[in-house]
Amino acid sequence: MTPGGGSGPMKDCEYSQISTHSSSSPMESPHKKKKAAPKRKWEVFPGRNKFFCNGRIMMARQTGVFYLTLVLILVTSGLFFAFDCPYLSEKITPAIPAIGGILFFFVMGTLLRTSFSDPGVLPRATPDEAADLERQIGNTEDIANGSSSGGYRPPPRTKEVIINGQTVKLKYCFTCKIFRPPRASHCSLCDNCVERFDHHCPWVGNCVGKRNYRFFYMFILSLSFLTVFIFAFVITHIILRSQQTGFLNALKDSPASVLEAVVCFFSVWSIVGLSGFHTYLISSNQTTNEDIKGSWSNKRGKENYNPYSYGNIFTNCCAALCGPISPSLIDRRGFIQPDTPQPAAPSNGITMYGATQSQTNMAAATPLLQSEPSITSEELPLPGKTTIGPPCATLTLGQPTPPSSMPNLTSETGLTDMIPLKEEHEGHQFLTPEEAPSPPGMLPAGSPITHSHTMHILSLASQDSLHEDSVRGLVKLSSV
Repeated sequence: MTPGGGSGPMKDCEYSQISTHSSSSPMESPHKKKKAAPKRKWEVFPGRNKFFCNGRIMMARQTGVFYLTLVLILVTSGLFFAFDCPYLSEKITPAIPAIGGILFFFVMGTLLRTSFSDPGVLPRATPDEAADLERQIGNTEDIANGSSSGGYRPPPRTKEVIINGQTVKLKYCFTCKIFRPPRASHCSLCDNCVERFDHHCPWVGNCVGKRNYRFFYMFILSLSFLTVFIFAFVITHIILRSQQTGFLNALKDSPASVLEAVVCFFSVWSIVGLSGFHTYLISSNQTTNEDIKGSWSNKRGKENYNPYSYGNIFTNCCAALCGPISPSLIDRRGFIQPDTPQPAAPSNGITMYGATQSQTNMAAATPLLQSEPSITSEELPLPGKTTIGPPCATLTLGQPTPPSSMPNLTSETGLTDMIPLKEEHEGHQFLTPEEAPSPPGMLPAGSPITHSHTMHILSLASQDSLHEDSVRGLVKLSSV
């Protein structure tokens, strides 16, 4: 022990009281709990989406209109195949139901592919990434303003990048804590940032973005052909029947054809018009969101020309419909990495130390024993009086303990500063305070103890190489 340490005996006390080797320590109880099965990422996904088939199917929460779309397509096509196709295949050609079946399955396949897939959701920033981004922006602003003052500064709402000679603004999303890539936007219904966001379509029950736009376009285009196909041959069926039995009798003989004709008549205009609008968007390499906002002009010479257009209709169509599909960025079926076990919150006033870095940093500024008595202004040590901290009842002899930097023994002249301790006590037999022999010259009980008497006792203890616990017992006996 080096002179001036002044905390030798109490070092053992502090570490033994929070020792993790004891089976009843509160630090080990969380580790003994059974580990929960790892969760998949879709189970804790922050957006407003619904998942099915263990995360394989991803949809928006508002799916009522999607089921209406399914019902309209299934009922109309079912009535056509059940009541019209037998008559048409007999009177005209068997190719009619075959062509209708191909269109029907293509429509259903593209609809389900659009509705059940990830439209291109961008993952949100983690708390560490968001804090690092805000810190970088804060440092940049400090340097620009010539100021080094701290404090929170919200990130700016935009950044500017150059794409094909055109300045494009990247907006900061305060929900996802990221700067959105070009052409991305935040969907308020799904609460996600979607890459190359086109629009949120309630008819398919999902957002339409980079990863499912081609399937959406093929769905509405094939649905247009199917609607026109059914409507045309339903009218043909009614005309053929009316030539044989009359118009009214034809309607009575095939009421299903009347229902199909009404549904197709009122829906064909919107479906065909929507297909034509998206054909225009694809040919100019725009999105619905950009077209509604009027972000770009199709003319190359203008200042706000479209930087994403290839300048050729065929190339734009190939880029939108035939390019590779990018992988999903959210990995919704991946497993969440288990977190580091955290210790339970203590209830006995002792500050616990966990395995995380944040708790370790907190421990550097936190006392080990919160309940340890402190010296108040009324108990300040007087000159010539030695003050000793409370004895440690849980100290185990012979148990090595790490050093501590917390001084727990206070006095004007520390008692243990004057005790030369030996690091090895191999040849000594430690005695309890009751078994320790009284040194020569010790005052009888009841006599006042002066500073010279205390120094005399300490010098005798140093000469006999007694353990510091025995010396403390002697001082206690003499104080009686």
